[in-house]
Amino acid sequence: MSSTGNNNKGVSVSSANPKVLLEMRGIDKSFPGVCALKNISLELCDGELLALVGENGAGKSTLIKILGGAHLPDRGEIFIEGINPRIHSPISAQQVGVSVIYQEFNLVGGLTVRENIFLGREKMKGCFIDTGEEYKQSMGLFQRLGIDIDANLRCGELTVAQQQSVEIARALSVQAKIIVMDEPTAALTTQEVENLFAIIKELKSHGIGIIYISHRLEEIFEVADRVMVLRDGEQVGTEHVRDINRDKLIEMMVGRSLESEFPERTAEWGPERLRVENLNRGNLVRNVSFTLRAGEVLGLAGLAGAGRTETMRVVFGADEAESGCIYIDGVEAKIRSPGDAIRHRICLLTEDRKGQGLILFHSVRENFGLPNLDRFRRGVFLDGIKERKEFDDYVKSLNIKISSSEQQVMNLSGGNQQKVVLAKWLARNADIIIFDEPTRGIDVGAKFEIYLLINRLAGEGKTIIMISSELPEILGMSDRIIVMHEGQIKGEITDVANAKQEDILAMAIN
Repeated sequence: MSSTGNNNKGVSVSSANPKVLLEMRGIDKSFPGVCALKNISLELCDGELLALVGENGAGKSTLIKILGGAHLPDRGEIFIEGINPRIHSPISAQQVGVSVIYQEFNLVGGLTVRENIFLGREKMKGCFIDTGEEYKQSMGLFQRLGIDIDANLRCGELTVAQQQSVEIARALSVQAKIIVMDEPTAALTTQEVENLFAIIKELKSHGIGIIYISHRLEEIFEVADRVMVLRDGEQVGTEHVRDINRDKLIEMMVGRSLESEFPERTAEWGPERLRVENLNRGNLVRNVSFTLRAGEVLGLAGLAGAGRTETMRVVFGADEAESGCIYIDGVEAKIRSPGDAIRHRICLLTEDRKGQGLILFHSVRENFGLPNLDRFRRGVFLDGIKERKEFDDYVKSLNIKISSSEQQVMNLSGGNQQKVVLAKWLARNADIIIFDEPTRGIDVGAKFEIYLLINRLAGEGKTIIMISSELPEILGMSDRIIVMHEGQIKGEITDVANAKQEDILAMAIN
């Protein structure tokens, strides 16, 4: 595994004698049957970015929810600029200068940018809202951040990056001293990430302290001053980024050293399994053709909007092709719906597993059983014993960490949610498995488990298509790589072992 160290490009703390903005001392928090946090202490200075990392379930979300007033600690104290305020709600946290920007934004899509920024704190002129003053102040905030957004646009019309900027502007509008960013780059393009980093640099230059949560370790070395590691609810350590490298950081997170970030696999390909010829759907999918063999892992690369997901949605029957043919084991397959795809043993693990792959308020067993009801049905009744036994088998084989089969799937970590989605499709005995961003929002330890599962499936003769925006992942896991741009295939890499990220980018931008 390549190491990254001593290459921090972040802006250091704003002064030689930084002021302590935040102290969290001896924080404990337990939920029924679970000790979420044990004796956690944290310090953040003005103009500093502290990265908070750890595997799913390490306690990161619980800690920031306590800081943001969504949870009350069982024990411990919080000090803001040396004062111990009583943070008992998100509003009280905001009043003392703490703003949390969660991965899933808290914006009202039907309201304008201006209305969202001042929601609950409207600027009044007599009995009426002073819309002109709200617009003026909103545009001033965007000018300070160096971004161009019309404050009269509805938030539902904005891109993810623009919505994130609105959240940051809202934090500035309440004079936040401390801003928490939870997975801020998860859904951003490369250029949008660079823009966000520029905004972060601007915030730090004004003395704002930032707590930054991310599973993308390369970002930690790009923007952080210090990094704090949590594991199983306990504090492993806090280090200056300049004093640590990627290997050491991973070891602190998972509690062991990983010899390789991507597990090795000897590829043994079988006969042609899937052939796509001249597939078209408007400008999203244009004349796409490729083949895949049994046991092969095909990486699908490209920038956001390149047509990767759109192509796979057509292959899966979620969107209808205007023209083109799909062949499975040499026989043309008429795929006009996901049901047709499933009957041809094709499955799709969607990019948005929470929105499209799972029913969050249902149990893990029910999510597993939904696409398999025809197999578990006995007359007009459900054979619950058969369903539970088969699910239990997948829990063991995939190492799914759950408290019981009736646990709500929304309460699982990202990695375990992904395994539940995979289990329900494996139960269909799928031969062609499409992974769309399989490790997005998943910690480094769980990523390795997903990689092992992909390799195991390929070793069993399954055909794997993997869409990923993480170029190291594409290079580390693929037998062959196809690069797309504006709905078309722009190139193919067969000698993956000797390929570089620059080779993929050169095709992706032309």
